Amino acid sequence: MSATQQARNTASRAAQSKPLEYLARGGFIGYGIIHLLFAWLALQIAFTGSGKESDQSGALQKLAEQSFGKTLVILIIVGLVAMAIWQAFEAAVGESGQTGRTGTAERVVSGCRAVLYAYFAYLGYKVVKGVSSSQADSQQKATSKLMDASGGRFLVALIGLVVLGIGVGLVVYGVTKKFEKHLNTAQMGHLRQTIRRLGVAGYAAKGTAYAIAGGLIVAAAVTYDPEKARGLDAALRTLAEQSYGKWLLALVALGIAAYGVYCFFQARYRKV
Repeated sequence: MSATQQARNTASRAAQSKPLEYLARGGFIGYGIIHLLFAWLALQIAFTGSGKESDQSGALQKLAEQSFGKTLVILIIVGLVAMAIWQAFEAAVGESGQTGRTGTAERVVSGCRAVLYAYFAYLGYKVVKGVSSSQADSQQKATSKLMDASGGRFLVALIGLVVLGIGVGLVVYGVTKKFEKHLNTAQMGHLRQTIRRLGVAGYAAKGTAYAIAGGLIVAAAVTYDPEKARGLDAALRTLAEQSYGKWLLALVALGIAAYGVYCFFQARYRKV
């Protein structure tokens, strides 16, 4: 047996750890709470013009401000770290065991998810430590530095196109119900239709928000205006400024809330 195969077998056995499974399932609950708070902040922007950041970091900060909020954030961090480790194992061994392009694509997606969950855990850590965790500010500063470098505006535009593509991909992923392949649908019974609708609405709403954010990053590169590259917060505020924007933003917020509830069902029915 080759060293590579031995490493994959070791990772596969580690990925089947029951404690890791339980922590990852708990992570979905925390992830759902983050999205529900995210949706609430988006609704506040739509109808009250709130100045609070409407993204995942804003949601964690909002939670930390409540009684026992920092304790809850710490629990969410533990769950997110477990989710990151789980997805890192899947990136190493593959989710379905398929080889070729399908298997490679699965591992790449799992690797991206691992990075995403780890990043959100890091944001939570910064919130607990009382350090500024603003996603929007960080993205604006990073964009500004990158655009000042040689060829930086081209790279920023490329990043924007990638984010735009991710947004479109999320919408397609939701509308075509591809997320169901990751669920134990046979165990859902009469809940399956409800969970399917939550997943469709949730992925479509998240995809719309990311697509707008990607378009704004491209616009930031074209107009040399880093303030436009403030991620999801800028995307939602831009949407709110359009004709009927507050109602469109409210619709997106409801979709994000649907995704939050969908995460709770993932905690029970996700294949881990």
